[in-house]
Amino acid sequence: MIVPSSSARAAARTCTAFAAAALLSGLAFGQTPTAPPEPKKETSMPTGEKSGGKKDVAVIKTNLGSIVFELLPDVAPKMVENFKDLSKSGFYNGTTFHRVINGFMIQGGDPLSKDDDTGNDGTGSGPHKMPAEFTTKYSHTRGMVSTARSNDPNSGSCQFFIVQKDSKFLDNKYTIFGRVLEGLDVVDKISLVPKGQNDRPVKNVVMESVSVESR
Repeated sequence: MIVPSSSARAAARTCTAFAAAALLSGLAFGQTPTAPPEPKKETSMPTGEKSGGKKDVAVIKTNLGSIVFELLPDVAPKMVENFKDLSKSGFYNGTTFHRVINGFMIQGGDPLSKDDDTGNDGTGSGPHKMPAEFTTKYSHTRGMVSTARSNDPNSGSCQFFIVQKDSKFLDNKYTIFGRVLEGLDVVDKISLVPKGQNDRPVKNVVMESVSVESR
């Protein structure tokens, strides 16, 4: 399950056009944008919208730092439960962020990214296919976590992406199920690693552990 992308090298030079093609038209065959945006200063999402009581959060510990995001069962209950089940089983441990596009998003969670065959990264899936759960409550803005999929909106499974730069053109096309609370600086750091073919980091960015906690 992947976030589709365009194979046209020229489209990769224009961030908006490239991003749209990257997610809407096929396999991940693009090039890294040549002019990265200025680094973001914030390290977490605003907390003003939080309500009282504890929330379930995902904690992703990578070899470049940790990312914590709030799960959003109010808008994507099925995807949230699927993610929690996979996390608790250790499914994500050892997977990588296999597709990274600076100024757009970072994508990971493919079990095939654990093996030595980099050519199959982005094609793996989990045990269940999840139905689309679109929402108007949230938009694909910086720090939102959404479900990667194939051309079928109901093909989301285990792969997900974290939005680095506002990409509202993805709204009502991909299932948002989380919102980063801590670690946007880590997202930015991951976005800047050297990439090779298909936007894959030259050196693995590994999810050493993925767990769900109540905070």
